[in-house]
Amino acid sequence: MALPEAVELAAETGFEGLEFSIGEAADLADRHGVEYVRDLFAASDVRIGSWGFPVQFRRDDATYQADMAALPRLAQVAQQLGATRCATWMMPFSDELRFMEHFDLVVRRLHPAAEILADHGVRLGLEFVGPRTVREGRKYRFIATMEGMLGLCGAIGTGNVGLLFDSFHWYTAHGTAQDIATLRNEDVVLVHLNDGVAGRGPDEQIDQERALPGESGVIDLTAFLRGLKDIGYDGPVVVEPFSARLKGMPPHGAATETVNALRQVYAAAGLA
Repeated sequence: MALPEAVELAAETGFEGLEFSIGEAADLADRHGVEYVRDLFAASDVRIGSWGFPVQFRRDDATYQADMAALPRLAQVAQQLGATRCATWMMPFSDELRFMEHFDLVVRRLHPAAEILADHGVRLGLEFVGPRTVREGRKYRFIATMEGMLGLCGAIGTGNVGLLFDSFHWYTAHGTAQDIATLRNEDVVLVHLNDGVAGRGPDEQIDQERALPGESGVIDLTAFLRGLKDIGYDGPVVVEPFSARLKGMPPHGAATETVNALRQVYAAAGLA
């Protein structure tokens, strides 16, 4: 769905903000000006949300270098839009690199990228992937916990890198409310909210199979949301279910059901 239609759908179904593609926004800005993109959101009273980190740091060096060359332009558009948070994920394994080789490569590649983002007032969120089922059968393990990801963020060392904190990965990594209480607002760049699949424990959940927030009640989203409120988290909350049922619905119906689920878990947690 193109950005203008996505903004319109968000407004029609009651979402307060919208995650978007920075590449699409930059292309629209090139053709029509940054004000055009900003006005798309403002006219519908939809807030400009987060965007996906556009550098393929996991792939070959040529791909990485090409993406790095394009990053300053995209970061500048984000700065002009006031879109100050972007994020990506970190796979919890490698079939080629031992842990420290993997760690050093990520730091070496993300440090200069994070510096570019920092120069434009943008923060980078890194997501740990918690499910044990993702790591099974893989040669080398990598970061799969909140604590480990915070260590990587610190090693990158630019001061603008923190967590993309996902309720599903918190649950599958056996996270607790006490873990959330150890965080500071500045440690969390972005939050993803979803639920687990009923009938599965944390070690049995499958990464690409998730439910809407509150749909199954597997994850204690009240504790998760209250914990974030207690640390003063002030950024976006993005709903990220991987649901074949939702994918089969018309966009308007899927969006309406999603925003209603979000409202219900917020109400259950005593949040506005």
